[in-house]
Amino acid sequence: MPSFDITNKIDPQTLDNAINSARKEILNRFDFRDSKSTIELNKKDLVLNILTEDEMRIRSIVDVIRGRMVKQGLDPRCLDEGKEQYASGNMVRKDVKVKEGIDKESGRKILKDIKDSKLKVQAQMMDDQVRVTGKKIDDLQAVIALLRRGNYDLPLQFVNMK
Repeated sequence: MPSFDITNKIDPQTLDNAINSARKEILNRFDFRDSKSTIELNKKDLVLNILTEDEMRIRSIVDVIRGRMVKQGLDPRCLDEGKEQYASGNMVRKDVKVKEGIDKESGRKILKDIKDSKLKVQAQMMDDQVRVTGKKIDDLQAVIALLRRGNYDLPLQFVNMK
């Protein structure tokens, strides 16, 4: 039976390239001249650590990072921004997590939308991905089109079409 998987994966090397180009852009910007802004990517945990002087600069840095992610072909919806924390002195820190995989709530929403479509396919949650199987490839392609129109607050990739 034909099947495919719905996942949310981010290529860490492409993300690292986007962060490095954002870091270079921030170094060259006039409004960041003489600032002590740093951006670090923890590749193991996929967490961005941003440290700068004020909240306006943090918003600017996040906007630059989002723009660079789009230019690298990454979807910026995978960034999960937390709250700003005041570090030592007059510095502000922000930890931005990179979401990977499909969480349980989004998985349930995807499964519900597939079942409500009345297509002759079966969908099941497997760890951090959803597997969809059906007898006809046309039904699977209809599911892909349905999910691309939906709003799930995370980028979806459709892989392993067999």
